[in-house]
Amino acid sequence: MTAYLLLIALTALERLAELRLARRNAAWSRARGGVEHGPGHYPVMVLLHTGLLLGCVLEPLVAARPFVPALGWPMLALALAAQGLRWWCIATLGPRWNTRVIVVPGLPLVRTGPYRWLAHPNYLAVLAEGLALPLVHTAWLTATAFTLLNLALLAVRLRCENTALAAT
Repeated sequence: MTAYLLLIALTALERLAELRLARRNAAWSRARGGVEHGPGHYPVMVLLHTGLLLGCVLEPLVAARPFVPALGWPMLALALAAQGLRWWCIATLGPRWNTRVIVVPGLPLVRTGPYRWLAHPNYLAVLAEGLALPLVHTAWLTATAFTLLNLALLAVRLRCENTALAAT
């Protein structure tokens, strides 16, 4: 369990690093005339992702969920692969990457890196990680709840992003 708690703590630190980078990138975008779209869903997203990390810690402790190697190791590999995809997206977008929907008018869509194959590869990473990270330690309630709530949030987010990108 200690190793799993360390994994969750490292994931939380990674999220904090993402938020810091997102603030810097938001300033870059706004300095170039970037406009934020759909800010109303952002607090829900933050709450949901915070809930994921809390659920990952609490469910295994409260419900005495065991580590099941046949499930845990593949889920760890999937969670790590999702992190790799997330950071590939961040590196590809450079200062245009953000946790908010901020579009700089006149900039073309990015069609390199993982964006060659998918319009929104970061959301694939979020879906994979949201399912896999809790299942590393058999937190199936957390995995299920996050996945279902995240699918509803992503429907809103994708509609917002696609509308914002189409308007540029």
